Amino acid sequence: MSADSLGQLILTGVPGKELDAKTAGLFRRVQPGGFILFGRNINTPAQLRKLIDDLRELSTTEPIITTDQEGGRVSRLRLIGNEPPNAQQFRDKADLDLIRRHGEITGRLLRLFGFNLDLCPVLDISFDDAADNSLRGRCYGTSVEQVSRNAGAFNDAMRGQGIASCGKHFPGYSAAKSDAHYELPRIDRTVEELQRTELAVFRAFVDKIDSMMICHGWYPCFEREKTPASLSRRIITDLLRDQFGFDGLIMTDDLDMGAILTGYSLEETIGLAISAGNDLAMICHRIPEIENVRRILGTLPGDQVDRALASVARFKQKRAPPHEFSEAAFRKIDNEIWDLRVATLGESAAKRSFEDGKLSPVEMF
Repeated sequence: MSADSLGQLILTGVPGKELDAKTAGLFRRVQPGGFILFGRNINTPAQLRKLIDDLRELSTTEPIITTDQEGGRVSRLRLIGNEPPNAQQFRDKADLDLIRRHGEITGRLLRLFGFNLDLCPVLDISFDDAADNSLRGRCYGTSVEQVSRNAGAFNDAMRGQGIASCGKHFPGYSAAKSDAHYELPRIDRTVEELQRTELAVFRAFVDKIDSMMICHGWYPCFEREKTPASLSRRIITDLLRDQFGFDGLIMTDDLDMGAILTGYSLEETIGLAISAGNDLAMICHRIPEIENVRRILGTLPGDQVDRALASVARFKQKRAPPHEFSEAAFRKIDNEIWDLRVATLGESAAKRSFEDGKLSPVEMF
């Protein structure tokens, strides 16, 4: 373990649409393993590509560049182009060719801007499409078979374009009755119920997906004491790594969410996240703290840090460089997204640029 490499275990947000001198200096010192971009980072196509090029240039090791480009309201790039249909709309249309088309278009779109990882597909099963748990519209099905089929079509097509995928939210967040952006949801499912439903989907993707995101939900069937899955060794190492045999990259959900902030200090959070088996600690909003995060990482047992560093390095070895950027190439792909909207929703519905309903925390930032 080298002190210079510790930043590789951090997936950090970026504060604005361009890198000021202070932020660039911070990133050069810490050398984060990856950057996650939100709406706050996007203004125009050319601006976005320049920001990503600048992030890559200041990184001594090729960074992970990621975002949430699922479709529907959780589509960061809808700020500069058309909004793809969401998973539920594809589910209702029941046309696998359209889902494959969505995955292929998404892969080309992200490669054009310089992303190499998309934080999707959502692998949660919808038990209640109206549940207030941040998953509205984001689930590919209401059964193991439906989610596996639909999410699998998207996943395979996107990966075919050189973009890595991320299954979320392990071990299955859809039974949550509250939103982890604000508090830690208690998910009262038995191990047997999880194995038959939520976990059956994730098990099916163990060899088909590049990374997994661990949710902030408390599962008393695994942890008697109030513990988020994202900080649980029983869930991450014992279940996902050892029982399921997953050998890809594992990351926390955003550690700046209320489910974590209300219960743990930064020191506790980082120590528990890595000891539980995560490879990347995601810090989306407390960006100045990443220097402190790197310091904390240096205090952790060397074997835990080395394991995580090796996992990040393996993941990066398989990433492909960006496509050459042009406005014309972006407009061509954006027109394909519009055509996909029409094919999936019909022309009148496609003309509504955004879904009905107020913004939720998953789309605000």
